Amino acid sequence: MNVKINLNGKDIEALIEPDMLLIDFLRSQGCFSVKRGCDTSNCGLCTVLADEKPILSCSVLAARMNGHCIVTLEGLQKEAQGLAEFIADQGAEQCGFCNPGMMMNAIALLKENAHPSDEEILDYLAGNLCRCSGYEGQLRGMKAYIAYLEQGKENS
Repeated sequence: MNVKINLNGKDIEALIEPDMLLIDFLRSQGCFSVKRGCDTSNCGLCTVLADEKPILSCSVLAARMNGHCIVTLEGLQKEAQGLAEFIADQGAEQCGFCNPGMMMNAIALLKENAHPSDEEILDYLAGNLCRCSGYEGQLRGMKAYIAYLEQGKENS
């Protein structure tokens, strides 16, 4: 079957098998930030944005995304770099395997809500499994990043 997907701002047309998962399609297109961790929708490592909303790409058929806009971390380098620096400063990076999915959810949250509470941040990150550091470092990093963004707006 043929699909047309806007991937990170670029229109892609590809012939796929009807049962191909979105994660496999994305990785076949060179999007290696999308990690395979569980294949059961429990870890959040495969999080991407579909029409600006976070979804788990291991749970969606690529065919269902025909005509939709998909964004991976490769398509969000500017946003990801700033956030990653603040997360790393808090010691929340450790192995780094969970970071792409975690950052996708964090970026999605900040697109929806520029001033989230601690509870809202933790709620958005709840679907992301972090085996190394827990979530306190990510929470501190996100709060520091939000404060940095707010300070930049005040100085503009």
